[in-house]
Amino acid sequence: MAIYERRRYLLMTTDPVHIGTGGYRLGRVDLSIVREPGTRIPKIPGTSLHGAARSYAARIYESPTCAGQGANREGRDGHCGQDNCPICYTFGYLRGEAGRKDNTVGYSGVVNVFDAHLLLFPVYSIHGPVWVSTVDRLREAGFSVTDLPSEWDIGAALLTWERKDALNLGWLMVESAGQVVVTAPDAWKDEECWREVQNRIALLQPALFSQVVNSNLEVRTSVAIDPERGAAEEGALFTYEALPRTTFLTVEVVFDDYRHGEKATVFPKNHTAEGNPLPAPWKGPLDVLGAGLNMIKWLGVGGMGTRGFGRMALVGAPWAHGEEV
Repeated sequence: MAIYERRRYLLMTTDPVHIGTGGYRLGRVDLSIVREPGTRIPKIPGTSLHGAARSYAARIYESPTCAGQGANREGRDGHCGQDNCPICYTFGYLRGEAGRKDNTVGYSGVVNVFDAHLLLFPVYSIHGPVWVSTVDRLREAGFSVTDLPSEWDIGAALLTWERKDALNLGWLMVESAGQVVVTAPDAWKDEECWREVQNRIALLQPALFSQVVNSNLEVRTSVAIDPERGAAEEGALFTYEALPRTTFLTVEVVFDDYRHGEKATVFPKNHTAEGNPLPAPWKGPLDVLGAGLNMIKWLGVGGMGTRGFGRMALVGAPWAHGEEV
């Protein structure tokens, strides 16, 4: 019988994060970031997180062959595809069939990593930094919002602290529509970074939320340097945008162990492929994924990594969202 298990992770950017759209765009910046089509709110695609987590988990397991795409144009076999490889079992594999380079064999992974959606976005205000969100986004991520009014004006904000005067969110002034209480799930409520922001949250209507977020993204300018002159090359100036530091996002993972029992020798894992002890034992695929995601706080995800971009930290433990089936 297949096992389905849902987990939700809370991420916080510790550097600006740039997940590009793959080319230049006409607009206020040359290199824009990925957005949700309907709302134009930035997100981090699940493919970016899945790829980074696989690569970093393979490094931890000391099996670099299992970190890449698999079989390639040069005819290399690609992933090891061994019955006892936790990387290939968790993330799937594709490899050339022995003796037949034109054929490939493989399995899909058993963890489904979905897009990371924006939850709390930092904005400058006269009150200091505040984090904007919407009621729907918080509730979808498992947070509770109480003391809500029956309705409030689209140009006003619900605050988690007492304030009667208008508040600026970047360039935009909003009125206070009252005070609410936002409570995090048990897995995250005692985390220091959550306690720092829980009383500095402004809840907006969805239509206004998108405008505030897109008006306050971090935008940087870079230029190529001429090595002979040590100065900027003419025409090589470009701009790019990113999610700023201390942006909170949530990502959902579904563990679908459709191969359960078929490869009974995979877990638990206490040692790497080279026989060295793992930093922590891997009891199952979710431990492999968690180890890879945790390395993003050191090695980052997305583009502009050599310019100080990309690092994110896991906040607390993953929240078991829903029941096993």
